[in-house]
Amino acid sequence: MSAESTRPLLLPQNRKLRHLRGISLRNLAFTRPRGRTIDDAALNKSPAKLESLRNSPQIHHTLSSEQLRPGPGRRRSTNLVGASPVTRQKRIEDTFDSKLADAFFSLHVEREEEPVYISEVAERATNFNFSLFELSELDSTITQTPRVTIKIWTNRHDTWSLLLEDDIDLRALNWLGTMQNVPFPPNSLVFHMVDGIYSLELSNKYPPPKKMPPTATSSYNALMRLATLDNSIQDALATRESLTRQINDLLAKETPNQVPAAQDSLALAEKYLAVQKRTVEASKTRNQELRASIEARRSAIAEGRALQERAETDVNNATEKLAHSKTLLARTKEQIHGQRRRICEDLDRIWRINSVSTPGTPPLTFTICGLPLPNTIYDDALLKGTGSDTLSAALGYVAQLTDNLQCYLGVPLPYPIRPYGSRSTIRDEISQLPDTQRDFPLYVPRGGSSAQYRFDYGWFLLNKDIETLCVSQGLKVVDIRHTLPNLKYLLYVCSAGTDEIPDRKRGGVRGLWAGRYRNLTVAGMTADDEASSFGGSRRGSDASSVVGGIGQRRGEDLRGKIIGGSTGNGGVAGFEEAEVKMTLRTKGMRESVAQ
Repeated sequence: MSAESTRPLLLPQNRKLRHLRGISLRNLAFTRPRGRTIDDAALNKSPAKLESLRNSPQIHHTLSSEQLRPGPGRRRSTNLVGASPVTRQKRIEDTFDSKLADAFFSLHVEREEEPVYISEVAERATNFNFSLFELSELDSTITQTPRVTIKIWTNRHDTWSLLLEDDIDLRALNWLGTMQNVPFPPNSLVFHMVDGIYSLELSNKYPPPKKMPPTATSSYNALMRLATLDNSIQDALATRESLTRQINDLLAKETPNQVPAAQDSLALAEKYLAVQKRTVEASKTRNQELRASIEARRSAIAEGRALQERAETDVNNATEKLAHSKTLLARTKEQIHGQRRRICEDLDRIWRINSVSTPGTPPLTFTICGLPLPNTIYDDALLKGTGSDTLSAALGYVAQLTDNLQCYLGVPLPYPIRPYGSRSTIRDEISQLPDTQRDFPLYVPRGGSSAQYRFDYGWFLLNKDIETLCVSQGLKVVDIRHTLPNLKYLLYVCSAGTDEIPDRKRGGVRGLWAGRYRNLTVAGMTADDEASSFGGSRRGSDASSVVGGIGQRRGEDLRGKIIGGSTGNGGVAGFEEAEVKMTLRTKGMRESVAQ
């Protein structure tokens, strides 16, 4: 396609669909044009008819009162008088956007149900330059036709509609040559052919072809001498061919010499002999390699059979031990399940979760270690006074219990917990947050709505951890906001079973405690000092006195049990009894500190 040509290269009757390379749309408009009557679309668009339409006076539609143009001396009133610049800018943008749309076109040919080409979608414009295309690969019955139907589809306000449907005869197109500085009418179609740019409404009269000046050529005598020279050359070539044939006939009639032929035959036979010798040597080498390979494979087969026999022996031995291993595995699983039941019962006894059934109390209200904890939804009065400390302490117990359960159940928590009593925190390692903002408090903050949001989000993460533990045990959580009910349900299911709860294993942590107290006794450190250090680490004077006294009595009992029963099973049994008493006393200590 030559967009810079000054005249068309194709005759009108020779224009076919295969010559079409692209289509452009100029001056998109959604109003009805005024230059033709309402039935112009049904007229025959032959060249003669189009020429008659161009020469005839234009027929205009009757204008409504809203479309009448004002007189030159009258100023039209507007609603923008006194409006702010923002309002004017908004009105201008709305007016500009109302003229923009998304558009694409499709080409249709007679006797074809589907379109032969569909263009890409051009977005938000009034002048569209669609991509060029190539239709020569289609069937010849399609590419040879001079008529095509073009449908323009537009999208305004998220609704696609047919804007224009035009039946075009390519033979009736007018040469345009260029699209620069051309006043196109509304919804004007521009056709890009192989020889230039055409339009249906506009035309550009191209200039007549330039007359070439005559150029000087050879004279008649020179041409005759050139023809004579060519005839002489042809006669010389024919004579040479005749002499060549005569010489070849004479050589063929003479008796041929047999010596050169014999020498050639001998050289060829020697060559074949050398080739055969090399082939024999290669065959011998290949034979030796194959023998060595066979021997290596035989030895490998023997080693493989020996290895197979050893493997069969190992399989037989392992089969005999398989039943025992399965039994041992099942027994180990049962023991693990039993130990988890025992541990969950111990945790339930340590962090006692009880329901509250007093009148006026909301349903599913529980307490942990005697401290009430609402189900995420709480009143603002609870955050005032001592209610905030109670809520923080209860959440601290829940955080510590949840952190212990992940170890005993073998389920890692998605949100790690740092149990620090009533100042526990939880960390979000999943969300895309700065590293300094990943820790969320599990205690009532003091700092406005932002701190309150971080507290609520931390409580939500704690409930997600509890949900993870419940899902790992096959439990379905109805509402994750029920913190204590879900924990109670989890402990109840994990400690459920028909078999008896197994006893604690001998030694273990208790053995380490026994060795620690034995070393302390040998080193000269009394149990009173140990109890004093244990009791002195508590916060507050009242808590220190209570825990210190309990720690002193615990140290005396443990020291008496360990020293009195350091040999035999009696000492271990006494240590277990002392540990039970220690657990009960610790529970009483926690209740006294909470009060």
